[in-house]
Amino acid sequence: MIKIDGLTKHYGRHTVVDNLSFHCEPGEVLGFLGPNGAGKSTTMKMLTGFVAPSAGSASVCGHDIATDGLAARKRLGYLPEGAPCYAEMTPGSFLDFIADVRGLEGNERKARLDEVVEMLHLGPVLHQSIDTLSKGFKRRVGLAQAILHDPDVLILDEPTDGLDPNQKHEVRELIHSMSAEKLIVISTHILEEVEAVCTRAIIIANGRILADDTPHNLAMQSRYHNAVRLSLGGDDNFDEVEAALAKLDSVDTTESDREHGTITAVAKSGSDGASNWHKITDLVNNSNWNISGLQLEAGRLDEVFRQITRGEKV
Repeated sequence: MIKIDGLTKHYGRHTVVDNLSFHCEPGEVLGFLGPNGAGKSTTMKMLTGFVAPSAGSASVCGHDIATDGLAARKRLGYLPEGAPCYAEMTPGSFLDFIADVRGLEGNERKARLDEVVEMLHLGPVLHQSIDTLSKGFKRRVGLAQAILHDPDVLILDEPTDGLDPNQKHEVRELIHSMSAEKLIVISTHILEEVEAVCTRAIIIANGRILADDTPHNLAMQSRYHNAVRLSLGGDDNFDEVEAALAKLDSVDTTESDREHGTITAVAKSGSDGASNWHKITDLVNNSNWNISGLQLEAGRLDEVFRQITRGEKV
């Protein structure tokens, strides 16, 4: 549904996007990750026809963005960074305007308008000036215009920016519900969001792709993969527990956090996670420590992200 080959963008002598190539299929929720200035938003602007590439090509549902741009834009919905809307309009009048632009008519028009207003809980502010809305409501209005025509491809730049935890959960559930029949691309720096909704993650820095895998597989590259975190019920045995864990042959290092009452036993590289877990649980069961919880870690995506974008070995 999206095909990008050698996509490049120069601003003078500065290369913002450098020879990007990747393909996406229906049913994917792609997290497009990178530090500020990595080229994420510029890539999305080229893909949606807002910015012309300096080199390379991109197509949406078989329509080239350069030679068949109108057909490509009909197949996609786009939520830009900052969710720009006409401030003097109300959400109701703005969505009516978008329905006109998208050519929605008759019963289909009314059904889609009613559906997106309900999906994004815009009813209470439907006739209020957009300029007076909170950042979260403005974001929801922007998302409503992106999905109004039920596009095959959704491109969302920071879709939950400015939303409170409940609103973020609602938007993530909405993305889940739409993902089976669409391709959804999310540009974000919130790694929790990637782990929550994305089936694939591409990490870029300096305009180049550095990693392309599932969030789970990327997290497995973390040194915390198969680490065991112990939560202590008190501080009495803290040093004793940490010293005992450090002696296990499956443990590489221990990291203590007295403020939160936890000790993390990092497994040796290449060691079996089940073996490390069993050795630690056996140790706990045979001791008189006050342990309130044990957790086996899958890995930490944030650590992998930092290492990859800094050019460090993972």
